[in-house]
Amino acid sequence: MKALYIFIAALSIISCQNQNKEELNKAKQASIDSMKVEINKQRIIDSMKVEMAALEEQKAAQQKAAEQAAQQKVVVVHQNDGTATAAPAKKKGWSATAKGAVIGAGVGAATGAIISKKKGEGAIIGGLAGAALGTGTGAVIDENNKKKE
Repeated sequence: MKALYIFIAALSIISCQNQNKEELNKAKQASIDSMKVEINKQRIIDSMKVEMAALEEQKAAQQKAAEQAAQQKVVVVHQNDGTATAAPAKKKGWSATAKGAVIGAGVGAATGAIISKKKGEGAIIGGLAGAALGTGTGAVIDENNKKKE
């Protein structure tokens, strides 16, 4: 009987030791898993930092290119006394062709609506005809302006 108690005590000690080892292994594995998660998070953060730095460099390069383009749009005006002055280039507005088309369409639509019995139809036809005439007139004006330059 004494041997049986010793055997049972030995089994319980061994099983407790195995249980402690299992708990220790579980704790180690949880720690390892936690470290892996943190490493992956840091890897993602680092890649985002690299991407943000690349975007900042690209943005700075575009801004620098825009500044250089703005600086290049300077016209040098030579005066009769031999001096030269720098003047900013004039912004181009609408061409005479575009202005003629818009004005012609407006006048044609108004005239068509006034004259026609069917106001909507007359406005559409008048607008198209006026735009065509205005475009032609504007193109002639553009040609004359090019010849003067």
